[in-house]
Amino acid sequence: MPQNSRPCFIAHFCSCIIYTSIRICALCSAVCLSQQSSVFSRPLPLPGFVMRCCYWSGCSSINDSGSLVNAATNLSPWRRLLTPALGGLAAVLLLMGWQKFTQQRPHAPTDYMEALQTEGQFDYAASLVKSLASLLVVTSGSAIGREGAMILLAALAASCFAQRFTPRQEWKLWIACGAAAGMAAAYRAPLAGSLFIAEVLFGTMMLASLGPVIISAVVALLVSNLINHSDALLYSVQLSVTVQARDYALIISTGVLAGLCGPLLLTLMNACHRGFVSLKLAPPWQLALGGLIVGLLSLFTPAVWGNGYSTVQSFLTAPPLLMIIAGIFLCKLCAVLASSGSGAPGGVFTPTLFIGLAIGMLYGRSLGLWFPDGEEITLLLGLTGMATLLAATTHAPIMSTLMICEMTGEYQLLPGLLIACVIASVISRTLHRDSIYRQHTAQHS
Repeated sequence: MPQNSRPCFIAHFCSCIIYTSIRICALCSAVCLSQQSSVFSRPLPLPGFVMRCCYWSGCSSINDSGSLVNAATNLSPWRRLLTPALGGLAAVLLLMGWQKFTQQRPHAPTDYMEALQTEGQFDYAASLVKSLASLLVVTSGSAIGREGAMILLAALAASCFAQRFTPRQEWKLWIACGAAAGMAAAYRAPLAGSLFIAEVLFGTMMLASLGPVIISAVVALLVSNLINHSDALLYSVQLSVTVQARDYALIISTGVLAGLCGPLLLTLMNACHRGFVSLKLAPPWQLALGGLIVGLLSLFTPAVWGNGYSTVQSFLTAPPLLMIIAGIFLCKLCAVLASSGSGAPGGVFTPTLFIGLAIGMLYGRSLGLWFPDGEEITLLLGLTGMATLLAATTHAPIMSTLMICEMTGEYQLLPGLLIACVIASVISRTLHRDSIYRQHTAQHS
């Protein structure tokens, strides 16, 4: 290297280190802001006037246990019936009231996927109102995921910082970092959260952009653990089986089954959405109808309330009998279709995990009739079902594999899950071109 070029090289190297450090520190601040989205991880008290309205109507679903299913169990039947409908109605009235107040529709995307596909900008006010509407829907028991609003808030925090302190060409990268941070904090899975951005949102493995995304996801997890004073796994699983040749065959067959069920689920969701649209109801009544369907189903089993997290944990702790799994699965599937099809603002990630778990456990219970270790097979195929149906619906096999391993700590399943997820993704992509997120974004845009 020429002598006169060394100072320039050293100066450039130092400036890169300083700039990177500033970005990481700023990202830590953005992640800290994103942790405000943790209000979606449990039913928290709503503002006072909303609480009074909920109490007056008998539809308060706040429960000290933190589980919407437990909250539904403790409600009288008529409250359980009306709560999701009133929550959906309130959410749409909030969105419509905001549009009437501002006298305009959102002038920029209010969804992180749309922002990544356009110029990397948000309508901040409209996005925050959308997040509040999602809070109303989530806390009132609709069978919709919480991760949508959590990731949106994290992406908003990152975007807000980026537009003030970084060049325009980096805005999309910052939104991706924020989304990965929200995903990692929500599911305690930094690697899978990073690959969610690479495989699902970017649509390819963009190695050049993956470094900052991974850093943001890891920092988000550390901040989340610090705030929650816990580094526990998202799901507690006691799987004592040692994976053998027979188990690999069962795992791969579950991948084939999920590859067929994934497109079927996407088709059902699309048909349900078209069905709600064909009713030509006003948006408040459309969302209220979806909530009412959830309320009706909750009269059969309270497990239909919420995104399915507590039900997944109870299934993993003690797998129920075949008929119980089948009954809860059918009710929960109908509730998810009603909530998503009616346009409820929220995610579809965790509901997909439950559906995959139920499919895998139904398959495992059926096979368990011919094997002495039926309980272990049921649990093994339940975890496999979660990963493979996620891969079949997102078309992201690597992310799906790592997501289940990071959430449960069962890394011994990694080789088998990876093969099964690739098979499920290939079959599903052949039968249905769009992933669940592309389809969901198109329906709710």
